Amino acid sequence: MRKNIVAGNWKMNNDLSETETLIRELKLQNKPADVEVMIAPSFTNLLQAFNTLKENPIEVVAQNMHFAESGAYTGEVSGPMLKSLGIKTVILGHSERRAYFGETDEMLAKKVDAALENEFRVIFCFGEELKDRKADNHETIVESQIKNALFHLDASALKNIVLAYEPVWAIGTGETASPEQAQEMHAFIRKTMADNYGTDVADGVSILYGGSVKPNNAKEIFSKPDVDGGLIGGASLNAEDFFAIANAF
Repeated sequence: MRKNIVAGNWKMNNDLSETETLIRELKLQNKPADVEVMIAPSFTNLLQAFNTLKENPIEVVAQNMHFAESGAYTGEVSGPMLKSLGIKTVILGHSERRAYFGETDEMLAKKVDAALENEFRVIFCFGEELKDRKADNHETIVESQIKNALFHLDASALKNIVLAYEPVWAIGTGETASPEQAQEMHAFIRKTMADNYGTDVADGVSILYGGSVKPNNAKEIFSKPDVDGGLIGGASLNAEDFFAIANAF
């Protein structure tokens, strides 16, 4: 049975003091028993966050990693480095990484391989831009992003993959795909996985929605049968809002 997951992507926000304050506030919230809750602080605050939450069910995850184990990649962070901190999950393929840092499907396939070799669970992000949606090309774009980065994997690897559909036009814009649009795309994604790996494998993969999820819309979005949670941006920086979303199931 696939898991319900709510993950907070803090992006490039919160210094050490702000991270400690937000984590203290998160620890005061009531966590739902049937939902995995994750937070992804900046690299500089991962160790402090991990140590502070060691005895807490909130999982600390990384926002990104390089495909190389080590080497002359100034400013990058490797899988073994993250693993040495105790990190077990990494976000890959976020639209901001694709847009601002030129990450391609081919590069992301290498990152996925490196993450799995280091025994990480991967939250793999993908989604169309507004021009693709307006051109009715969104399914083609999403299918291509999934196939190019993931379909070289054996079916057994899919147990360590969480998919995160994020329509780029809805990230940080206040715009949100309607619950019906989210369900339509999530059903298409699951069918795409089933066509390649079979229904049993596809039905076991959690698919998260990301894109301006808020406490006032999370319940309706999460009620859809193929939506298994959310990758939350801005709302994850407020403890009460974040747990209101986590409790929306």
